[in-house]
Order: sequence, then C-alpha cells, then structure tokens
Amino acid sequence: MFKLRASLRAVTVAAMLVLGLVAVPQAVAAGQPAVPIAKTADAVTRAIAKADPQPAAAAATVCGTGYSLFRAVPLPEGTDPNLRLATLFSYENNGKGCAILDNNVGKSQYMYLHVCKVDNTGCSTDSGNFSEYAGPVYVASDVCAPVTAKMGATSSNLYINYATEYMFSCD
Repeated sequence: MFKLRASLRAVTVAAMLVLGLVAVPQAVAAGQPAVPIAKTADAVTRAIAKADPQPAAAAATVCGTGYSLFRAVPLPEGTDPNLRLATLFSYENNGKGCAILDNNVGKSQYMYLHVCKVDNTGCSTDSGNFSEYAGPVYVASDVCAPVTAKMGATSSNLYINYATEYMFSCD
C-alpha cells in the first residue's frame, strides 16, 4: 500500500494529465472508482475499488489503455480486505487479460505471478523480489485463464500461494 501507492499514483496522475482526463480526480474524490469496472465484477471487487481506488486505477494504468477491472482478490485468501498482504487484480480489454499482484506489505518480497490461456498455452510470468507489484502479465484470451500468485519472504518461504481458474470471465 505504501511505496506502490505513491509511485503508481504519480504514474496515474501523469497519465491522466497527458490524456486530459482531469475529471477523474473529482470522481475519486466523490467516492467513485477511478478505473472502469466490468459489469460482471463481484461485490468484493467493487468494495475494494471503492474503498481504495488509487491502487486499482494505478494497476490498470500499468496494464495499458482500455482495461476494465474484472476482479480484485485480497490475499491471503479469506483475509479481511483491510488486513490483506497483497491484492490480485485482473483486468479485461476486448478478450485480452492483464493481471497485477499488488504488494501491500510495504517492503520488498518475493513475488510470482503467472497466467495462461485456458488450454495452458500463451503463458506469461513475472517473478522476483518486488516492493510494489509483480506484473503486468498478459494473456491473449482471458476466457477462464488460470492465474497463480505467490508471495513470501523468499520463494521457499511463502505466505501466499494462490491459484484460481476464475480470475477472468468464463463466459
């Protein structure tokens, strides 16, 4: 939440100014998320984006133009969103997918993020020690694309080891 948020806020503000989207900060101030949210996003995703819109918007900026937030998962799984150690974000853009693993610990941690098409091809991985986020990782077809997210002090000392086939739409 700490360093990532400050860095990504700066990137988001710069991108908004370049694009001339000065109305977005007013939307954030009014309690509206600064990132488009997919119509099919679940209640947890909407709550995270509303309570803390800057990280969701900043991660969308890292993915690129035109991405809508599809899902936000507080990690470790089952954690109160206010106590999360990481947040896994997925974004969709015309059948393509992007995922970001946001480090909410505030210090460098080992992070691993992996996504593939549903047939286990076209995979993209980002791993290493990051203080802000892992990713973006992209998938050419986001339909039911499986995602794996890991985080810990080291690659052999994980406190998050999350895998799901439902990070993207399965329509």
